[in-house]
Amino acid sequence: MLFKNKLRYIIALAFLSMFSSCKEDFLDVTATDRISDDAILADSTLFEAYVINRYMGVKLQDKEAEGTPPGFGRGFEYGLWSSITDESMYTNDDNTWLIQRGQLSPENTGIAGTIWSRSYRSIRECNYGLQNINEVPMSDYGKEILIAELKFIRAYRYQDLIRNYGGVVLMGDEVYELSDDLTDASLFERASLAESIEYAVAQLDEAAADLPSSTSDSWGLGRATKGAALALKSRLLLYAASPLYSTGTWAEAATAAKDVMDLGLYSLHGDYASLFLDENSSEIIFERLYAIGTRHVCLEISNGPNGYGGWGGNTPLQNLVDAYEIVSEDGTTATEFDWNNPEHTSAPYENRDPRFYASILYNGAEYRGREIETFEPGGQDSQDGNDNWNTSKTGYYLRKFIDEDLPISNPWDVAGTQPWIYMRYAEILLNYAEAQNESVGPDATVYDAINQIRARAGMPELTTGLSQDQMREAIMRERQVELAFEEHRYYDVRRWEIAMETENEDAYGISITQDGDEFTYTRKVALDGKSFSEQHYWLPIPRAEIQSSGDLLEQNPNY
Repeated sequence: MLFKNKLRYIIALAFLSMFSSCKEDFLDVTATDRISDDAILADSTLFEAYVINRYMGVKLQDKEAEGTPPGFGRGFEYGLWSSITDESMYTNDDNTWLIQRGQLSPENTGIAGTIWSRSYRSIRECNYGLQNINEVPMSDYGKEILIAELKFIRAYRYQDLIRNYGGVVLMGDEVYELSDDLTDASLFERASLAESIEYAVAQLDEAAADLPSSTSDSWGLGRATKGAALALKSRLLLYAASPLYSTGTWAEAATAAKDVMDLGLYSLHGDYASLFLDENSSEIIFERLYAIGTRHVCLEISNGPNGYGGWGGNTPLQNLVDAYEIVSEDGTTATEFDWNNPEHTSAPYENRDPRFYASILYNGAEYRGREIETFEPGGQDSQDGNDNWNTSKTGYYLRKFIDEDLPISNPWDVAGTQPWIYMRYAEILLNYAEAQNESVGPDATVYDAINQIRARAGMPELTTGLSQDQMREAIMRERQVELAFEEHRYYDVRRWEIAMETENEDAYGISITQDGDEFTYTRKVALDGKSFSEQHYWLPIPRAEIQSSGDLLEQNPNY
């Protein structure tokens, strides 16, 4: 508790010091809305506040939340990144449909528009801290930890750039000013994909060496730890070994994941549904915390069913629903859902993977005192019953992340208080299983990693004797359902190079008609025009960034 109180004090200071490293001396006056560079470098507490502030991400509207606690900003305001994949669609567009319809361009980047600029802004701010930390009066141990944090944050930003754009511009430790000569072409030269990943991984190794291991109250809630650095390294090396990247080895990726597992610091949360509401879970490796009074997006109202007063924002697609397996009555086997099987289509929500019920609101689901009604005619949560802007076009609503004990409302101090998890132990187990399977085949350790996750969910173990190809398919499905809506699917289908298939498939919803006590379920197209082309494996660098470089920055192919 003492740590949390200290942390909130530092957070307040962090807000005051925001952007202090940007030198814009338009008038020779003393600013009253920020703390000067000299003051920050003369006070260890203020400098620590500066470092904590570097965790805070710039949102799409390029604004920050006062009092935001450690953790990066989510890559969205209202539209989740799941809504530019085959997981969900955003009911009210929010610049997501243009990506799903393959209309991305350097001039029109939609929800992805600020990744390049906000990442490099953060890298510059980290470099400023690293360049000046030796001026700050504090112990060598204190400096060591803050340097490690800055390297972790910088590496996280490079990870975001790499997985979206490929090879990136590596700035080293430089801090460029507007007064510098920025016409040198080498300043905008993009490193290769292999060089970019190698640099970020090296930074994470250095950070891991000096970061605390503990995730207790004395350190770790929202701040980087040794485990967070190694987990991010695991993710990067998994990407590096994947077909789209092909710059690393699966053995390296398996070892990186095993290094996190061997720390012995993390374990799977007992209950899948409540995991996303518990900031103290043993499964969480790195998260963004909620702080009282924070200006933020409340997930309850932004995604709640419109029949409950919600905005019905990110609505799951049938494409994802179909991925949840059907479990046998005795709980010993699981099979794929099949639209050609009348037993499945007559009762599509019976005996499904328990993660389905924890993640998705469907017709007949118990929710806040009544059953969800997306049937027509007359369902309270259907287009027929509520033909409004906030009615689901897919027949489903989001349940994952939502705290049903909180109201569907927008006051910042009573809703949307859950943490946002960036990395958790289940991802590491999945990383290990995938890399180990690709490296040596489906050995016992691969089965163990996947079966741990399935057992926590209440699912039967995988069938023994799977081939490497069969295990690969099982792992892909497991990532799809376990990590649904957590900003993984967008990158997974690209690194696996299956996006030409998954992102060109129609975006399906469900049409449910009621006749007395009987329901008929028919799959329908919920979003027309879904499209994906080869160039969409990488995002386009915004045209404004190309122009601001004097056209020295190289655009991604075919944009």
